[in-house]
Parts: sequence; structure tokens; C-alpha cells
Amino acid sequence: MPDLFEPTFIRSMALANRFVRSATWEGMSDDQGRPTPKIAEFYTELALGGVGLIITGYAAVSPEGKQLPGTMVIAAEDFADDYRRLTAAVHAAGGRICLQLVHAGGQTDAKHAGRTPLAPTAVKLPQFPETPEELSKGEIDRIVRAFGAAARRAKAYGFDAVQLHAAHGYLISEFLSPLANRRSDGYGGSDENRARFLLEVYGEVRRQVGEDFPVLVKLNGCDFQEGGLSPAGALVAARLLDAAGIDAIEVSGGTPASGEKSPVRTKIDAPEKEAFHLELAMAIKGQVGCPVMCVGGFRSYETAELALARGIDYVSLARPLVREPALVNRWRTGDRRPATCISCNGCFRPGLREGGIYCVVERKEREKEKKE
Repeated sequence: MPDLFEPTFIRSMALANRFVRSATWEGMSDDQGRPTPKIAEFYTELALGGVGLIITGYAAVSPEGKQLPGTMVIAAEDFADDYRRLTAAVHAAGGRICLQLVHAGGQTDAKHAGRTPLAPTAVKLPQFPETPEELSKGEIDRIVRAFGAAARRAKAYGFDAVQLHAAHGYLISEFLSPLANRRSDGYGGSDENRARFLLEVYGEVRRQVGEDFPVLVKLNGCDFQEGGLSPAGALVAARLLDAAGIDAIEVSGGTPASGEKSPVRTKIDAPEKEAFHLELAMAIKGQVGCPVMCVGGFRSYETAELALARGIDYVSLARPLVREPALVNRWRTGDRRPATCISCNGCFRPGLREGGIYCVVERKEREKEKKE
């Protein structure tokens, strides 16, 4: 059986262990999308904490693809020095860092996009703030090129890999969803056609970064939304990606309109509530040859071991590493108590109010100790 702490490779990228920091919006960039020293320090702490691969919060490949304030943008060369300082800091701490690339599609609004949002179809969905404009073929081609150019910049700026965000209801995910994608051209109508945009993005990214640079994807195994991407549709996309040469698939699930099955579920307070995407990840693993990562509610070392025993290659963590950046090192040195994250989602609120996420529970506990 694979060991959680054995070194591995994803294409040319050497990793110290099988733990991945899954992408989480941090809200630590400036108004233009420039990464700040604060976010470099945040990632450096994760690297020092022992996580094998850090996947950044999403970076918009085009100005209209930005969703939230404090989001990184990599749509031009303007922030090259800032990105290089970020990757250099992580590498100096012994870490590996992968830039997640996104276009928010219909899950943004005119305030943040600077225009009417764009989506596969002009349909108002529960997760869309407003009715988007349907993408023309020319706009599709432009966005495909934007993903490629962003990946080329990421490689030049020192990132070790890129990940395409094809989950959680953002633009690539929207193309995969029969609910969001009601097109009648070559981008809609069948699972294969709905995967066309994703395959074109991957192809352009691969063309821009070359054969040796790792390209990953975050893919919903299911949207958990009536009419959305089904497990069968996800398997089609995964097989096509694998055949095209993708280097790893991180399996997630849900959208902001998926209710209790959203990507960030609460009350994960028992082992049986952990690893809630494991079955979806195992189904995809059975259909592809590339490494598969699983994210979704991992809180205990034993559950992480179970995922590897059942065939998963990497275990991805998000909110637990907000509370405990050194969790992986804690487990590595023999303290196998579960993560102390209580899955309250309170860490996201400071990102909007204070310019950066942090664990509000942990901070309150520290402040209480100081008073005592």
C-alpha cells in the first residue's frame, strides 16, 4: 500500500508526500489582483508546515473572469515580479506550488467582472448573481487563449504546475453541466460536446507550457444539483482528459446551489462524515491512468490512509490547513490526532472584511488564553 509520506512525482514535479493543499480563496490580493506579501507569507507557512503540494486560490485568466475581491489575476504581465517573489518564497521554504486558473463565468457579477457576466447559455441559475450573456464562438476562443497565456506566465513566474478549475460551477464546470449549458452547437448536446471547451483549454495550456510541465484539473465528480453534471458525465470528461494527457485529476463536487452537498460542508465532526467525495474519486480512478486526488472533508489521519488503501493517489485538504498550517508535520512526527478544524466556514468571513482568511475560532481561543 502507498504511504502518505513517501516521495512521488507528478510528471517532472517531485513531491515530498501525498498531501495536497486544495485551492481556497484567500482574499489577500490587492484591488487589481496583484498578489501581496501577505499571501506569500500564507503559502510559505504552508510549505514550512509540510504539505507536499500547495494549490493556490484561484487566479482569474481574464478580467471579466474575476469573482470576488482579493482574488489574484494573471491576465497580463503586470504582476510578474510579485508572482516571482511569491514562488521564490515558497521554494525557499522547501515547498512546491501550483497556480489554479479560473474563469468565473456566470458565477460573478457586473461589479467584479466589469461587464455582464459570460456563460455557456444566457440562463439565470440559482448560483448566478444575475443573468449572464451567452458566449459567442469568438469569445470562447479568446478565453481558451487566455487560459493558455496565463499558464505560460505561471511557468515563467516559477510555479511548479498549473491546475484548471473545472469544478464548483465556474465557467469550465458550467460547460460540463447540462443545466448551465443548453447550447445546440458543438459545445452542447452531449457529454462529449460539453467537455469540448475543457479539452480545448487543456490543449492550449499544454501547447503553451510544453510536455514536461505538470497540468492538473479540479473536476466535479457530480454537481449534486438537479439537471447538473452527473457522475456519468464526469466520467466522460475524466476519460477524455486522461486520453489527452492530463497529469492529475483532483475530484471534488457540488456548486453554491447544492445545499448541504456544497463544496464546503459544515459539521464534519465524525469519521463517517469525512471524505464525502471518496466514492466519486474512486469511480474516476477506475477509469483513468493518471493520478487522482480527492478533496472533501478529510479530518483524520486514518481516513487519509483509507483513501490511499482504496486506490486514491493524493489526499487534499483545505480548511484544516487554515486552522493548522503545520498539520501535515504534526501527523508526520507521530501526533495523529484529528485536525482541529470544526468545519464552521468562519474562516471565509475575514477574507471579505479584513483582507485575508484566517481561523476565527483559533484566534478567539488565543485571545481568551491571553486574557486568562
